[in-house]
Amino acid sequence: MDYESFFARSIDSLKAEGRYRVFANLERQVGNFPRATFRGPNGPRTVTVWCSNDYLGMGQHPTVRAAMHDMIERVGTGAGGTRNISGTCHVHVELEALLAKLHGREAALTFTSGYAANQATLSTLGGRMPGCVIFSDAANHASMIEGIRHSRAPRVIFRHNDPADLEAKLREHAEAPAKLIAFESVYSMDGDIAPIATMCDLAERYGAMTYLDEVHAVGMYGPTGAGVAERDGVGHRLTVIQGTLAKAFGVVGGYIAGSTAMIDFVRSNAPGFIFSTSLPPVIAAGAVASIRHLMTSGEERRQHQARVAAVKARLERARIPVLANPSHIVPVMVGDAATAKQASDELMQRHDIYVQPINYPTVARGTERLRITPSPLHDDAMIERLAEALDDVWQRLQLRRVVETVAA
Repeated sequence: MDYESFFARSIDSLKAEGRYRVFANLERQVGNFPRATFRGPNGPRTVTVWCSNDYLGMGQHPTVRAAMHDMIERVGTGAGGTRNISGTCHVHVELEALLAKLHGREAALTFTSGYAANQATLSTLGGRMPGCVIFSDAANHASMIEGIRHSRAPRVIFRHNDPADLEAKLREHAEAPAKLIAFESVYSMDGDIAPIATMCDLAERYGAMTYLDEVHAVGMYGPTGAGVAERDGVGHRLTVIQGTLAKAFGVVGGYIAGSTAMIDFVRSNAPGFIFSTSLPPVIAAGAVASIRHLMTSGEERRQHQARVAAVKARLERARIPVLANPSHIVPVMVGDAATAKQASDELMQRHDIYVQPINYPTVARGTERLRITPSPLHDDAMIERLAEALDDVWQRLQLRRVVETVAA
């Protein structure tokens, strides 16, 4: 095989479909979020970022930055190894205790990313529990799918957010020795939210474990920011809660929370945990500071929800086609990969607005979109500029408009 020709043809195919991904060369401006310096072919210029998963701007928060500076001066940079071999620092222990407290659980375990947490935990639970059948929501994240696949446990896919379909499939496998229902709270592309309480009802009725991915909800929902499960008063009913430190908490890393026995089981058996170097202490320190702040301050959440409502209302007035949902995600629907890329380029080149296009395989073909994520720090003037810019791009590209697509 001519390997280089194979690689080149594959890339050419992506470009022809309009799915070739180009990384924007951005440098966030500390203390000036959501602005960033874009280093393009015509030199640097300031742009406004509208697609960051740093949902609350905590990656710029003075308390978080100070905690990280202090930890570097105290212990240096890297962790020094895996958690078993010189890689456990006191701040890791402190972070896991805080995460357990956040979710009202007995214990927690941290990973290098949310992807690693899902892949390692689901593969370990499904692979080591005899006769386990995993019931997976059809819209689950790639990391959950990979974890389930690597477990080699039988996988049953139920229709997205459909408890009736899930119950029918649970009934078909009622005799399975072990059952696990895996789903998310906030689905990051459409922004819809799972009926968690109903899922828990079904799990209890059929003797199943529950595994809830809250990565797009932790920090964002509930009185202390523990997620949608806390907001809905059902956090105590879940077997495993999985979250991230990389979105609302503003740093990087993933974790699970649950019973002491379950956490110890994963800690002792998951290769993805055992053989991975631990989070640098400086990252753990930033996470501790961010979580502590958001557990006691609801102001960021209140401001954030107000900004999200303002963006949805303004885009509705501009007749921009936003997919209705009850969460903080604002999916602006385009429906074609090449056109979504063109719209993104127009926003950056003509309006200094950065919104990355979302294409297959992240979303289904024909549902390509711009995924907008407002923050508490996007002010009224920025919202107005975004609406005017989108209106201009929609006119220039003659894109489809839909009236009354935004949820009240």
